[in-house]
Amino acid sequence: MSVDGLTHHISSRYNEDLQRLLSNVLAMGGLVERQLLQAVEAITDPDEEAVVRVAKGELRVNQLEREIDEDCSRILATRSPTASDLRLILTILKTITDLERIGDEGEKIAGIATRLAARERPRNRYRELRNLGELVIGMVHDTLDAFARHDTELALEVLRRDRIVDEEYESIHRQSITFMMEDPRWIRRALDVMWVVRSLERIGDHSKNVCEYLIYLVHGRDVRHVRIEEIERELSESEHGEAAESARSAPGGGRPASAEPPGADSPAVQPADGELSGGYAHVATLPAGGRPGMLGAAGLPSSAAGK
Repeated sequence: MSVDGLTHHISSRYNEDLQRLLSNVLAMGGLVERQLLQAVEAITDPDEEAVVRVAKGELRVNQLEREIDEDCSRILATRSPTASDLRLILTILKTITDLERIGDEGEKIAGIATRLAARERPRNRYRELRNLGELVIGMVHDTLDAFARHDTELALEVLRRDRIVDEEYESIHRQSITFMMEDPRWIRRALDVMWVVRSLERIGDHSKNVCEYLIYLVHGRDVRHVRIEEIERELSESEHGEAAESARSAPGGGRPASAEPPGADSPAVQPADGELSGGYAHVATLPAGGRPGMLGAAGLPSSAAGK
């Protein structure tokens, strides 16, 4: 799906509706990312008011979800979108559901952080939670960047990182069980830690879902429940197929522009399939200015609209 796909309609109102949908989705993503950042910071740096701030952000996230859902329903009813437009609407409807659930998990983490702040803190200041939290925040950040630019390469990178999150989750889970077995006084704290890592792992899964939706939007391929190696192979095959199709449909049947037309005694020579160079199809980008509410993985406001 190219950037022209959002502006090629005869009706300028239709173009504006689609652009507004994308802007609202990215605004919702920025709010969710901020919620998650505040929640994780409240664990490593005690902040009993964090849950209040995160809850206020959740209200706005829920409102945006309803507004986007209504806009999508209206477009489906009045415009009867097809092809790439229909994929865009379906992708947005699924994406906002995962974003809203990320916000819910962030609110849950903030609530647990409030309880942890009232107890004596361990010497490592929950270092393992901080490390996993930064990894997950980075996934959410890059997921939103990939969605804003329709960057499937970055989406694939996020899918790979989900495995690391799963491994970290299992490691912390086993460690917490060991602590509870060795010292019963650790049980309550260990349970809270396990709930936090469970929420972080779920957030990683939701980020992965959004990246899979993006691949469907750009390439028209449903890659849910498919191993990352198979996804990469499918996209590679799609890449070469699109390159071959472009070469066949180009003026002159794929001949270089500088080549002389074949003479009567010189039959035209078509390039072999193996000589065609591959490349992902051009994907959509947002206008300059980037997505609203963008935060860096380390929690600092990003100075650039994209990566």
